[in-house]
Amino acid sequence: MPTITVNVDDDLKERMENHPEINWSEVTRQAIQEKVETLEVMNELTSESELTESDVQDIVTKINESGRKRVDEKSA
Repeated sequence: MPTITVNVDDDLKERMENHPEINWSEVTRQAIQEKVETLEVMNELTSESELTESDVQDIVTKINESGRKRVDEKSA
């Protein structure tokens, strides 16, 4: 499996270290996977759609919020 590096600021790193029970690599992997899946769905939906860019962004925001909630629930 390929490896990627993610940069976070010192404050976020410190806050993450306050939760050693969390597998941050898995949280990151899930977030990236959900984002890519969202983008792929959006590409399919908009390829022949008359939605405006604003409409698409609203939908993406709602999907991302839902995905974030699922990641948070799985990480808790």
